[in-house]
Amino acid sequence: MRSQSLMPRFPVPALNVALTTGDRFVLGANPGEKFDLLVFYRGLHCPLCAKYLLELERLAPEFASRGVQVVAISSDDADRGQQMAAKVSAKGVKFGYGLSLKAAREWGLYISASRGQTSIGIEEPALFSEPAVFIVRPDGTLYYGAVQTMPFARPPFQDLLGAIDFAVAKDYPARGEYTGAV
Repeated sequence: MRSQSLMPRFPVPALNVALTTGDRFVLGANPGEKFDLLVFYRGLHCPLCAKYLLELERLAPEFASRGVQVVAISSDDADRGQQMAAKVSAKGVKFGYGLSLKAAREWGLYISASRGQTSIGIEEPALFSEPAVFIVRPDGTLYYGAVQTMPFARPPFQDLLGAIDFAVAKDYPARGEYTGAV
């Protein structure tokens, strides 16, 4: 199976997930002023995800001050989604759960099969998506994307803040948009 990457400057797939607050996140329905930052994570079973999301929560006010709405999303069920939101004391980050694996594939995410319990003693789901980070413009087009096959070496959020500052100040266009022959 070959997966196709999302293309910068082109519309991203639809996204509609339940939030741990009881609301729903529907991409494009109420976008951030400048961007939506979508952080797809593996799930409650992943200790690296928890560490990564703690840093995201710490920096959430910085993203908000730049007009960036922040949403963390997994294929976990409601209970596991709530547990992860509680683990990181979510206030600035919205936590979405119940992402279908079909939707994950539409976003170009890699899917892994369970290997049992993780190092923190939590069972992996039978199938789950691997991490990705996307920055989406309010018009629903992709500005930035990083899709991973593994849980480690993810884009640092502090670097993304600097990139957002530069992009906004310089009106820097999304790159990687060329679709012609090579």
